[in-house]
Amino acid sequence: MLRHLSIRDFVIVAALDLEFDSGFSVFSGETGAGKSILIDALALTLGARADAGVVRSGETRADITAEFDVPPHVLAWLDEQALASPDGESIVMLRRVVDSGGRSRAFINGTPATLAQLREVGEMLVDIHGQHAHQLLMRPDAQRELFDTHAGLTELAAATMRAWRSARDARQAVETAQSRDRELQLERERLAWQLAELDKLAPQPGEWEEINAEHHRLSHSANLIEGVQGALAALSESDEAMISHLNGVVSKLRDLAEIDPALGDALAALEPAAIQLQEAAYSLSHYAQRLELDPERLAQVERRLDALHSAARKFRLRAQTLPEEHAARRMQLAQLDAAADLDSLRAAADRAHEAYLVEAKLLSKARAKAASALGAAVTQGMQELSMAGGSFEVALVPLGNGESGGAHGLEQIEFRVAGHAGVPLRPLAKIASGGELARISLALAVIASAASLTPTLIFDEVDTGIGGGVAEVVGRLLHQLGCEHQVLCVTHLPQVAARGDHHFQVSKSGDGNGGTISVVTPLDKPGRVEEVARMLGGLEITATTRRHAKEMLAA
Repeated sequence: MLRHLSIRDFVIVAALDLEFDSGFSVFSGETGAGKSILIDALALTLGARADAGVVRSGETRADITAEFDVPPHVLAWLDEQALASPDGESIVMLRRVVDSGGRSRAFINGTPATLAQLREVGEMLVDIHGQHAHQLLMRPDAQRELFDTHAGLTELAAATMRAWRSARDARQAVETAQSRDRELQLERERLAWQLAELDKLAPQPGEWEEINAEHHRLSHSANLIEGVQGALAALSESDEAMISHLNGVVSKLRDLAEIDPALGDALAALEPAAIQLQEAAYSLSHYAQRLELDPERLAQVERRLDALHSAARKFRLRAQTLPEEHAARRMQLAQLDAAADLDSLRAAADRAHEAYLVEAKLLSKARAKAASALGAAVTQGMQELSMAGGSFEVALVPLGNGESGGAHGLEQIEFRVAGHAGVPLRPLAKIASGGELARISLALAVIASAASLTPTLIFDEVDTGIGGGVAEVVGRLLHQLGCEHQVLCVTHLPQVAARGDHHFQVSKSGDGNGGTISVVTPLDKPGRVEEVARMLGGLEITATTRRHAKEMLAA
């Protein structure tokens, strides 16, 4: 659960350090004081998108750190990602820094991390229900995602989508082959002709470089022979050969060095030179034995060079890439042959569709089982939320295309509601009353969260549009939820605030420079009385509102 939240220079928060405990914690305050800003700051540490607008005016960066106690499965994830706490504690520190240019950095336990990693660990630690959740429920895709998540069907739904995409791609391959049959045939004929030409030429990897080198050597054979023979004559074969002269000098110096050892340095320099000259002569002699004029081989090499060059010009390629292009055209022709095999493509499409149906039917079966359970649970919650006689149903509406299905399965998820007894069930999106929609949304959130493994649950003004006796029920439900999870709730309802185990007041004050900053104060018992009284009575707090506040807190 969330233990500590540290915020620096975020929107209108200058510096804030909050300690949290288990149970149900509430945040209250005047409109615009910054209650939801705290949730936004925490959301940044969980991987939410950021921009330069989150940095407090006049500052260079915003810095938010959240510290959590973590359950074993999160510790295992941290170990796997090499992001565990260095001292081995069962905690994780998530940090996000956003500068005034909009650039952000993320850290997990002090180690730089990606936003994807922040989001992944954040989803295991915190579940945030935003203040516009009831509006999102108007969308069919939001209903489907909430239902599948609550029912634990996200993996099965993802497998169904993957199978659907595979089936779609296979079907498109058939359609493409059918519509492009003539075009593909022309392309196949062109490739077959090119491949026949290249097969006949049979270019080999590295051949262009090798054949050029050989041609250069053969075309200069006469110069090579003449030059090598001249070098051999100068070194060892002429009357004035260097090696003979140098050997004579070395022999003379050896005799003289016996008389004066000071000549040893000169002798030491000349002796290796004599050896190297002899080795050079041996190497040149060996080379000369292999070197000969070969006009026939030169003609062969020139013909091969011309063939390679002509093919490259014909296909508008570089000659050295001919072997790679040869292999590429062979592969392209094989692919076209496969694409032209409509029977095989249709068989592959049928197999892919059958595989999709297997996944989709498993998903449908699991959805049918979960739909009745969720419908009964929300119906019961509606009774508690002053919707006596009302009912809720998760309808699995078959798609109009039969067993063709869609990316999300064979049916559409539709939430249907009857607000009162005797009223027919209607799609949730067609409910006229915003209050009814808000209460149903809250019931769904509480029921879904109760089954969640996420340790920390956050409700950001989800009680909007609710009041009176319903608000008391909402407070009781959230308090009960706090027995199983750590619950943080931003609220404007005194009935909800009075149910909190811990209460934080959010207010605005001047920063001394003409600006405004947000301040969060943990409230003691007297402070809670004053805050609940303010929520009850507005600007003027009377003895009656204080007495009422005390009664609510005592209850």
